Amino acid sequence: MTRLYRLDAPAADVAAAFRADAGGDPWPGGYVAPGRPAPIVVGDGKPEGRRRLRPMFWGVPPPPRGDRPVTSVRNLDSPFWIGTLRHAELRCLIPATSFAAWSGPEGAKTQHWFSLAGPPIFAFAGIVRFADEIPHFAMLATDPNRLVAHHHPGAMPVILLGRGARTLARRRLEGRARARRALPRPGDEGVGRAAARRHVVTGW
Repeated sequence: MTRLYRLDAPAADVAAAFRADAGGDPWPGGYVAPGRPAPIVVGDGKPEGRRRLRPMFWGVPPPPRGDRPVTSVRNLDSPFWIGTLRHAELRCLIPATSFAAWSGPEGAKTQHWFSLAGPPIFAFAGIVRFADEIPHFAMLATDPNRLVAHHHPGAMPVILLGRGARTLARRRLEGRARARRALPRPGDEGVGRAAARRHVVTGW
């Protein structure tokens, strides 16, 4: 699962892509790693509610026996996540322009970057947790598609595109298998058209 992604767009452009209020978010563009802040799209849990950007730290506080922040959510049936997933206002979109994965043996790993063939800004599905009133986020993970699995067979983020975002919101994350996770490949026209849909955060 990725532990590094990029959002190479300023806060104003990110907000416009998701029809959100940028507020005073100072994000200029750059990389995001665990423990670093990033602009996150949040709503009020209502289908047509207000959306805004809010700076949050990547990695939610660990469970009692954990020793480091949790950056991804794979087991949605885990008691650690169920309470959070039930609340629409604790779901979020994590804007990104690319993400990294590594392959190879320890000490000789190769870094690979993945992005979409359509609009440069897309979103990962995420959840929000608070620690001492400070917001943190984690991204949902799924099985990798063929492109990512070729380099990194473990897992990849759940990527939301238009209809996928609506489906995930409407089904309260129960339809996770239907969320779009295929990354376009150069020359893959069918996937490229899917990536060209407008990003939607209805009900998120």
